Amino acid sequence: MRVDAFDFELPSERIALRPARPRDAARMLVVDGGDIRDAGVRDLPAWLRPGDCLVFNDTRVIPAQLEGRRGDAKIGATLHKRIDLRRWQAFVRNAKRLRVGETVDFGAGVQALAEERLADGSFILAFAGDEPVELLLERAGTMPLPPYIAGKRATDADDRRDYQTMFAREDGAVAAPTAALHFTPTLLEAVAAAGIRSETLTLHVGAGTFLPVKADDTDDHIMHAEWGRIDAATAARLNAVRAGGGRVIAVGTTSLRLLESAAADDGTIAPFAGDTAIFITPGYRFKAIDGLMTNFHLPRSTLFMLVSALMGLETMQAAYAHAIEAEYRFYSYGDASLLLPRQSDRSA
Repeated sequence: MRVDAFDFELPSERIALRPARPRDAARMLVVDGGDIRDAGVRDLPAWLRPGDCLVFNDTRVIPAQLEGRRGDAKIGATLHKRIDLRRWQAFVRNAKRLRVGETVDFGAGVQALAEERLADGSFILAFAGDEPVELLLERAGTMPLPPYIAGKRATDADDRRDYQTMFAREDGAVAAPTAALHFTPTLLEAVAAAGIRSETLTLHVGAGTFLPVKADDTDDHIMHAEWGRIDAATAARLNAVRAGGGRVIAVGTTSLRLLESAAADDGTIAPFAGDTAIFITPGYRFKAIDGLMTNFHLPRSTLFMLVSALMGLETMQAAYAHAIEAEYRFYSYGDASLLLPRQSDRSA
């Protein structure tokens, strides 16, 4: 499909620079089949059924944004994907001033060698020393806020808390699974009291999630791989949910992408551990999920393509137009949407 089919105009004042406080006070746009309803995140239990299951991503965001120097040149790096204990793939700013074999000093005793330049322009950075890289990042790194926030204000101490979900446990993400930012212990208790189950998986979100789609046609876009895991016990419980008539509702596009990567054609979810570069566009047949809770996404982005695949492009264009008119807050710190396709649409 043409990428410009997924374009829309978003006024800059609709971009949220801070989250709602408390987190579950955010608004929630419900798209139920073709119907569009205004609600709040706290209304979530009323829109689900006993026996349904919410699936959260328990990845933890690391301070993956680094600023340093190579000689007189300023070099910025955003870590994207772990290669091994000491090496990370990174997107580098001012990359023309960095050559393979040179060392970048990020301050606080943190240095990394530019070991290799990849075909996409990113680098493999090898961190010096014996300390775990996570400790080095705690000293020298900052939270990697999305560019549409970082371009409007500086990262501060509040972001260390705000850009982390209550489920965060497994270090490795460089972007938050933002749909789950809306959850609080109180909301989770209300969900459980309504007979709705919760499960977790791990997908370490990479910086590629912020990269624009530069191709004119979706067939020409190449996704960056991200590492994920679903253990055998979790897979078995999710399969039992659907066997019992319940729905699997992914909380965030990261959870959805991993579930779909792990699913067989008959919808059975298998244990999974490895990379996924799944790219979901209209025409895709969903196998593992029955709904999605997600934030509002950028125009021309792979994530707006994904929600359009789930609900239909015209439906999502109408939903986003309504959200803009009704002054919903967009993107990572913004409001939520709950997308519930008709069963016939889901398997189209």
